[in-house]
Amino acid sequence: MGVYLFLFLFFFMAMGIPIAFAMAMGLVATIWCWGGISLSMLFQQIFQGVNSFTFIAVPMFILAGELMSKVGIIDDILLLCRVLVGWVPGSLANANIVASMFFAGVSGSAVADTSAIGGALIPAMVKEGYDDDFSVAVTASSSVIGPIIPPSIGMVLYGATLGTSISAMFMGGVVPGILLGVGLMIPATYLSIKRKYPRNTEKYSMGQIFHAVLRAVPALLMPVIILGGIMTGVCSPTEAASIAILYSILVGVFYYHSLNGKILMECMVASMIQSGAVLLIAAVACPVGWLVAMGQVPVLLADFITSLTTNKFVVLILMNVFLLILGCGIDANVSLLIFAPILAPLAVSLGVHPIHFAVLFVLNITIGLATPPYGVCLFIGSSIAKIPLSRTMKAVLPFCAVEILVLLLATYVPDVVLGLPKLLGMI
Repeated sequence: MGVYLFLFLFFFMAMGIPIAFAMAMGLVATIWCWGGISLSMLFQQIFQGVNSFTFIAVPMFILAGELMSKVGIIDDILLLCRVLVGWVPGSLANANIVASMFFAGVSGSAVADTSAIGGALIPAMVKEGYDDDFSVAVTASSSVIGPIIPPSIGMVLYGATLGTSISAMFMGGVVPGILLGVGLMIPATYLSIKRKYPRNTEKYSMGQIFHAVLRAVPALLMPVIILGGIMTGVCSPTEAASIAILYSILVGVFYYHSLNGKILMECMVASMIQSGAVLLIAAVACPVGWLVAMGQVPVLLADFITSLTTNKFVVLILMNVFLLILGCGIDANVSLLIFAPILAPLAVSLGVHPIHFAVLFVLNITIGLATPPYGVCLFIGSSIAKIPLSRTMKAVLPFCAVEILVLLLATYVPDVVLGLPKLLGMI
């Protein structure tokens, strides 16, 4: 059954059918060929796929990110980043990376990061003298930080699907996310020096620095409110998402004075479309996982891998390679919803902590968003810069190498992921 299912899935996806519908057609075709399964069971599984209180956090975090990106927060984040790293060679490239780290605490989405930060900074970088392919590479690779530093839509999906603590996952993503940002600044600075990219020579007075920090306070408070509420036990991730929406509306109306009914409606429509796509995939992924389990695919996979090795770190590196390759060609949410229920039990059975594997899984599939040949963030960045995708593929390789090094560090040094949740008593 598992073989039938995956053959049909990849066949329909290869035909260019939208992913959710390709998955649904693969399910129906598998049931038709295999027989013995009622379609009513399929519909029950689809309903169960999204019948979860935790999933409410997905549209809420998306809406909060949309609101904060539209009210003027991007300009304040960019100003703060230029003040902080303006003295570094390749100042605008490094400001791009730092801005992604700050915006990650708002949006939780790599695609939103690329669109918001890239829309503002890619043209600015090109105008200042940076190569356009380098500008796209910096933006796309740093956007990967978005789903790692909390809040993270990918972690919400993972937690809702596998019942893993979302709060602990959020905390587990903080250190890897910071390491990604710091690591990406190394090739950005080196290449900026080597290629003689412009350096910001403007000197900022203490008053200007204070003004920049003060302007960015509303943006910086968003992740503090979300994480503070979760860490102190005041609210769940879902409730924190609703607080984030309320905070975004209040900031947009009373601080930036830029949020009106029209913008609010545009943000709501955009978030509905994005949420609809994600949750439709989540709904159809549930019966896919159900059929995969019925076909004994996880058991067969576990038997095959353990026949080769029982060393958990060897198994993790094999999974890393598989997920990185998978992320290059398949949507991150699809990879998560289909393969996490298959691979997670195997990793846990070999002694890998569930939170450790969860963060590694999200990190793997997120890196794929900026990895050639089908990285979604590369497509978005290339379209903003109006250059062929082929040019950005070579430019992004040094940054992908850094991201893979951080992934390996998080794999072989579990405390990179688990240290903060342990310190906070979450695991």
